[in-house]
Amino acid sequence: MIWRIPLLLVLAWALGFGLFMLSLGKPLDPGVRTDAIVVPTGGPGRIDRGIALLQGKSAKRMLITGTDPTVRPIELAVEYRTSPRLFRCCIDLGHEAVDTRSNADETAAWVAKHGYKSVRLVTADWHVPRAKLELANALGPDVEIRGDGVRTTASWSMLLREYHKYLVRRFALLFGIGNG
Repeated sequence: MIWRIPLLLVLAWALGFGLFMLSLGKPLDPGVRTDAIVVPTGGPGRIDRGIALLQGKSAKRMLITGTDPTVRPIELAVEYRTSPRLFRCCIDLGHEAVDTRSNADETAAWVAKHGYKSVRLVTADWHVPRAKLELANALGPDVEIRGDGVRTTASWSMLLREYHKYLVRRFALLFGIGNG
């Protein structure tokens, strides 16, 4: 009889992992428009995708959150072969964030400052569920968040690690732990 509880926990974990795998972010159609694009630093292809979307008029403005404080816009313009004018007019660098939670907080302040009502979150496909969870918590229900996953070849260990981080944050937010 006692073995049923661990078995149910393992089944719930496995079902949850399956649902997590189904929720991994997929690239959105570039024609989908939002007020803003948010790109957390930390992985290849994210900033490239955000710049391409901004150049394609998928949004008015972009925030690159979690940028090293020593990085200047001109350096990114050169690195990503983009006009410095685009950085001056339409790309902001956030220097305060150091992790997914602080990316969400930094983004929430930026969104409020600009009065945006919709955000396209460009991040690694495996990172979309947790980043979106944190962003939704920071922004509240009045801002629409569209996940736009940059395709990766994440290992099983990376996916399991991210799933466990997601579970921890989901439960913490559910029980009001770490809500701010």
